[in-house]
Amino acid sequence: YLIGRMKDLGFSKAYKDEIGNAIGVMGEGEKQIVLLGHIDTVPGEIETRIEGNIFYGRGSVDAKGALACFVDAVASLGHTLRSASGASVRNGWQLVVIGALDEERNSIGARHIVDQYRPDFAIIGEPSRWDRVTLGYKGSAQAIVTVRRAMAHSASGEETAPEAAIAIWQKVHAWVDEFNADKKRIFEQILLSLRGFDSGDDGFETQATLHLNTRLPVTLLPETWYAKLEQLSAPERMERTGYPIPAYKADRNTSLVRAFLKGIRAAGGKPGFVVKTGTADVNIVAP
Repeated sequence: YLIGRMKDLGFSKAYKDEIGNAIGVMGEGEKQIVLLGHIDTVPGEIETRIEGNIFYGRGSVDAKGALACFVDAVASLGHTLRSASGASVRNGWQLVVIGALDEERNSIGARHIVDQYRPDFAIIGEPSRWDRVTLGYKGSAQAIVTVRRAMAHSASGEETAPEAAIAIWQKVHAWVDEFNADKKRIFEQILLSLRGFDSGDDGFETQATLHLNTRLPVTLLPETWYAKLEQLSAPERMERTGYPIPAYKADRNTSLVRAFLKGIRAAGGKPGFVVKTGTADVNIVAP
């Protein structure tokens, strides 16, 4: 549907790439702007409905509004600023709209395109209110800690695998609390969450597993966090999962930021800046 929409609006090219990202191109200039949004949603079904001017349901929020804005804005600009030959946008610009896959999981869409473009400017579509400019997103790292203990009678007093796992969780949590103690802003803190806990036995050995998700500040790289987590959970097994992503924060004094501030003011808004505690495709493509 998205590709068809871009074709109908007169994009120079609109197609699905090798992994399924929707790509729309306007113009043939050497200078390039990439406008990146994502077309996937988190799992689950929420019925869609329209009440007045408001659309409800799964997929009605997040990057979808920004992506729709990208498509129509580029189409409008392309039709207005085409050269007489119709070959390119004024001043040699090429505009590329990308509807990426899988941002809510492992960002395979952004990872696929990250080495294919070297734009002069990149704009990431995420919900931040129309009158704010988002400068940064926290990084993320996931891990599994597994504890094993020999089976013992419940009257023996010996530590069980679940007890040992809980002790590790408390130890990690205490270190994170210490790290965060002198940091007033959430963007500067580690956000640690326990996403799952499993335990069981095979009649000879008990096992307990912690599933950890961590949102990281700019000052803490995933590699550094994993090294600390491995130290805190030793001698138990710590396994990295998913794709670790460093935090990212852009400079607020750039020509792109200034253009947004000017545009917001021109539309009657009072612009502001925001940094977010989540992680997005910007963390992958911006560096």
